Amino acid sequence: MTTVVLLAVSNIFMTFAWYGHLKFLHDKPLWVTVAISWGIAFFEYCLMVPANRLGYGKFTGYELKIIQEVITLVVFVGFASLVLGEKLRWNYAVSLGLIFLAVYFAFGFKPATPPAS
Repeated sequence: MTTVVLLAVSNIFMTFAWYGHLKFLHDKPLWVTVAISWGIAFFEYCLMVPANRLGYGKFTGYELKIIQEVITLVVFVGFASLVLGEKLRWNYAVSLGLIFLAVYFAFGFKPATPPAS
């Protein structure tokens, strides 16, 4: 559970680093935006690296990546709606549903054997 929480919080930071400037820094020079985004991304890395370190062995590398991508999508849907004011269109919802179907295929069958730590 610690891994998932750390991944979720790190993705909140990363979403703001990657997309927050579209709402909050659009009038600033690009170099300022990049510098601020790097500063935000630093905190993302401070959470993402420990999340993967703690999770590896409980999960495989593939599973960690799949979990991270699903969290990224869930965080982004909230961000796009609440911060950017964008609506979730039907085709985006179907696309996200297909990604969740991919998660089922990754986790819904015989469990992968995590590597020995």
